[in-house]
Amino acid sequence: MLFRYTQRFVQAHTGLFRHYATAEKSALAALRKKTGYTFANCKKALELHGNDPAKAEQWLREQAQAMGWSKATKLEGRSTAQGLIGVLVQRNAGAMVEVNCETDFVARNSSFQRFVQIASAACVRHLAHVEPDANLTKVGLNGEALKQLVLEDGKTLGDHLALVIGMVGENATLNRAICYKAPENIELTGYVHPAPNDETPVDVPLVGKYGSLVAFRAEQSDSEENDITLVARKICQHIVGMKPERIGERGKDEPAADKDDETCMIHQEYLVDPNYTVGEVLEASRLQIVDFQRFECGEKSKADDQSVQAVN
Repeated sequence: MLFRYTQRFVQAHTGLFRHYATAEKSALAALRKKTGYTFANCKKALELHGNDPAKAEQWLREQAQAMGWSKATKLEGRSTAQGLIGVLVQRNAGAMVEVNCETDFVARNSSFQRFVQIASAACVRHLAHVEPDANLTKVGLNGEALKQLVLEDGKTLGDHLALVIGMVGENATLNRAICYKAPENIELTGYVHPAPNDETPVDVPLVGKYGSLVAFRAEQSDSEENDITLVARKICQHIVGMKPERIGERGKDEPAADKDDETCMIHQEYLVDPNYTVGEVLEASRLQIVDFQRFECGEKSKADDQSVQAVN
């Protein structure tokens, strides 16, 4: 009799134990998936907070923030030649940012890629404070200026960078950004390489090893809008591949040196179809390039202090 009672007691409590164990594993798996932190850290967070996922997540982020700053200090100065370019265009505002890390392995890390996207969005959000101009307005941001950008959660981009350093375990730096704010008669588009595909909208952050940002004017009807936008993105692709240094001028007053200058965009063979020059493509599409920027990850750049200027 006593044996049967003991057996039923053990079976009941074994089932209860399994129930709690399954629940704990589920909470642990969900927390790991959501935060990206290690198994050991997520397990510790849940144990400290009675398996409350919300409190555990908050504790993890606070710990990561503190550890991130500590790691950022220790790793500061280590070379960051790898990384990604982020490009984002939303209506009349566009931004291109370079974020660097030590290895290509980390550049492929999803947490690092999300940070590059966050940095792009922070730059576009920063343009909300820039007074509109009749012409295209360019805003240049160096690494220190980027760190000071405040995100919607009240923390700075520098705070989020420290968090990423704590997660990936190697040095990472905010290098530079260029931002455009356009009036109604100027449109913006961007491109990264490797590119997802031509149909990927630019109003979501794109990341790649190379990037370009273009401001253009177009004479078009509503039916031609999609075609013109596609041509403009192909020009972005050309800029990434052919590295023009300036647009150039067409017409009777065109400087003679332009025609022999391989870095002059309008006289370069069009990357998408070498049977034409870029100038011929622009003329046929009734499209005028107002300004452009090209970033290559890891290239030596003129990372000037924050600057704002207008482009006619």
